[in-house]
Amino acid sequence: MKTIKLHNTRTRTKEDFVPISADNVRMYVCGPTVYDRAHLGNARPVVVFDVLYRLLRHVYGADHVTYVRNFTDVDDKINATALARQKAGSPGTLEQLVQERSDETIGWYLHDMGALGALEPNEMPRATEYIPQMIAMIEGLIDKGHAYVAEGHVLFAVYSWKKRYGALSGRSVDDMIAGARVEVAPYKKNPMDFVLWKPSSDELPGWDSPWGRGRPGWHIECSAMSYELLGESFDIHGGGNDLMFPHHENEIAQSCCAHPEGEFARVWLHNEMLQVEGKKMSKSLGNFFTVHDLLDQGVPGEVIRFVFLQTHYRKPMDWTEKKAREAEATLRKWRALTAGIEPAPSAAPSVIAALSDDLNTAGALAELHALFARVYALETKAVLNLEEYGSPEEAKRSFVASAQLLGLLSEQMGEWADIGSVDLSAHENRLADARVIAMQSKDFSEVDRLKAAFVAAGLEVRMSKDGVELVPGAGFDAAKLEGV
Repeated sequence: MKTIKLHNTRTRTKEDFVPISADNVRMYVCGPTVYDRAHLGNARPVVVFDVLYRLLRHVYGADHVTYVRNFTDVDDKINATALARQKAGSPGTLEQLVQERSDETIGWYLHDMGALGALEPNEMPRATEYIPQMIAMIEGLIDKGHAYVAEGHVLFAVYSWKKRYGALSGRSVDDMIAGARVEVAPYKKNPMDFVLWKPSSDELPGWDSPWGRGRPGWHIECSAMSYELLGESFDIHGGGNDLMFPHHENEIAQSCCAHPEGEFARVWLHNEMLQVEGKKMSKSLGNFFTVHDLLDQGVPGEVIRFVFLQTHYRKPMDWTEKKAREAEATLRKWRALTAGIEPAPSAAPSVIAALSDDLNTAGALAELHALFARVYALETKAVLNLEEYGSPEEAKRSFVASAQLLGLLSEQMGEWADIGSVDLSAHENRLADARVIAMQSKDFSEVDRLKAAFVAAGLEVRMSKDGVELVPGAGFDAAKLEGV
């Protein structure tokens, strides 16, 4: 069995991944708060942990991996939208309008992430479905002396976990208090104590609890859902590095105090943030956009995924239009040469090795480029000893299987490329004939005119002694071929 190495944030080292049980490898990833469409930065952890999910399934078997990613559907912004709709005359109770808004945004999220080729996790729990489990966990924390009730709130007592609190993010409680920018409410015993339960006003959604009508704090949601679905100990917990503190730190504290017999998560993985054209994405800079925005602009989901994969998950990723154009051109070449090819049973060892080295997707793409060069050489007979390199068909099958391990070149992802729907053979023959005539007359003006027209239409022109090949590239527009 292939050994996977992962950089564990908790230990700050790259370690051999050894699951608690190879028959049930368990992973939890913090999902979105579903108040609006997912922006491009939200999509990065989805793609990162989708690749890890695919790799784990490849190594341990699809039936032996459990992937949980939650939806946070208890949120002030969701409530605000529901209240605005209620005031505008939308039918239904506030709770129904909150549910309607959550259903709407979850549907958008799953559609947009599916467009990026992300597999759906095994479990996608909503916070609102686990309120009783959250209340039970909070009651247990109070009984163990790790939480207290104050003015209708329940707070986690950070000092009850002082020796271990901050280990993930590398901070001490005293240092955090000294530089704290947290709400110092009068009912808090300590500035770092965080909310497990808070009261709800009459006009807001809430649930009955031993401490009055209210709703859970953000951090307790993931602890309760992961415990119910994965147990007190599981293998991997992932998310963006912006969640490391306070969210993940608080998850560890309350989970380990509630279930001291377990370890909570053994391995922690955090992806770096995303930039746009070298700058932090923000509405004030005018470079903020959602995945839906890009898809609407005609940027294929597969292209977005390819750009993401070019950067290691622990490095900041820079989205640029240039990268998107180059990714589209590459994918068109790959799809044109492998259209209709069934994948091999397994990916190439070199691609598996790259991914197994702390999800080195950039290295895996480099291996794919090398594999494609081999496929192209076999296809064009540009190698002297074909037997040494294997058959073109087998090389293509291995290439497709390797790309699909990264979530690329799947049949359902290829509609955008429209490979095969445009017959370019007549144009190829016309350029080939023009070249023959030009070789005799030494007048290459018609050849140059045709090449320029094809390039303007988004075609890559390949001419060799064996003939002419036209390959759709980035921005290919078949309409521009009319009248050429």
